[in-house]
Amino acid sequence: MNKKVWLGFVVVFVVLEVLDTIVNNFILVGVYQATASLWRPDMSSTMWIFPVVTLIESFFIALIFSKGYEGKGIAEGIRYGLYIGIMLSVGKAYATYAMIAIPYSLALQWFIYGVIEYIIAGIALALVFKEKPKTAA
Repeated sequence: MNKKVWLGFVVVFVVLEVLDTIVNNFILVGVYQATASLWRPDMSSTMWIFPVVTLIESFFIALIFSKGYEGKGIAEGIRYGLYIGIMLSVGKAYATYAMIAIPYSLALQWFIYGVIEYIIAGIALALVFKEKPKTAA
């Protein structure tokens, strides 16, 4: 694996962690407080699982992007992020909705915010993989 895959992995991890923090600790905090009775009482003891999942996910997101990279710029990152976002967010949001009595609006928000997060991560990957212009010698 080349340096761009490793750099992409780190960039995607940082982007997803920052965006997850914004979404979950600021945007959706009121929904979580309103549905507190649905969540595990010891949830803080298992929160370490989220960054571990994001770490593994980030590696494979960068690796898969590198295998199909076509050099089409930001549009390629948006498209990839959209595909990955739908694939991963639909499962996370709606599988949780099927198992836990969360409001549908929360599942929908998880899906929408998740897709947006992955699109931003895809854009970041496109920027990491962007070919540097060759300088005339």
